[in-house]
Amino acid sequence: MKKESKDNYINDLRNAAQLPQPALMKSIHETSKDLEKLSPQDQLQWAFEEFDESFVVTTSFGIQSAVLLHMTKELKSSQKPKVIWVDTGYLPKETYNYAEKLTTLFELNLVVAQSPVSPARMEALNGRLWETGVQKDLEKYHQIRKVAPLEKAFSDLNVLCWASGVRKGQTKNRQSMSNIDCIRERLTLRPLLNWSKKDIFYYMEKNKLPQHPLFEKGYSTVGDWHSSGAENTNTKGRSTRFGGLSEECGIHLNTQ
Repeated sequence: MKKESKDNYINDLRNAAQLPQPALMKSIHETSKDLEKLSPQDQLQWAFEEFDESFVVTTSFGIQSAVLLHMTKELKSSQKPKVIWVDTGYLPKETYNYAEKLTTLFELNLVVAQSPVSPARMEALNGRLWETGVQKDLEKYHQIRKVAPLEKAFSDLNVLCWASGVRKGQTKNRQSMSNIDCIRERLTLRPLLNWSKKDIFYYMEKNKLPQHPLFEKGYSTVGDWHSSGAENTNTKGRSTRFGGLSEECGIHLNTQ
């Protein structure tokens, strides 16, 4: 794969407001096409070599999170990228325990991002935003507890590129994603984008990775305790999240 200079990406990002959109997207589009030819492990390696300390990996410590975190551990470098975890304060106890287990197992350089607004304060001022059944309330909740803390961590760490474990098969929005593009003025890499559920399962089996405790209870995806549930005959995948109001929590949407 032809190596692009780090300065080119930095200049693209700094001048995004001045550049014609097609010119910016063409560079990213070409890079994405090159990345499609690489394995997920090699995509991660490329990004870490390209952006060094300005590259981070994000995780939810969810059902499939062990895969990307294991790949991060396997990077060919004694120094590994930082891993950012958004702790909303509403995660199931199983997720907190799983996070401790994987952090120790993979020796993660973990950065925990949290809202400065405590759960109790948020509920006192706004009520339980996830219970109203109103889309705007759910979006406000996601902004307070997820998007804003993540963006603050990105700014504090001078992040230019971040990787996530999203896959095309998870939501309608993700079906149109590419291996790398720009979200909220930063590059985002998606090494597992074209992987299937079977790919995830076989990778975990091959590398003997521990499953999230809720996987055995029928969860195929898990986020906050109040907005996640086990699959049943009528509800599967991301439709088990957010009471059916949304498939996304805002982190992977190009909105502020």
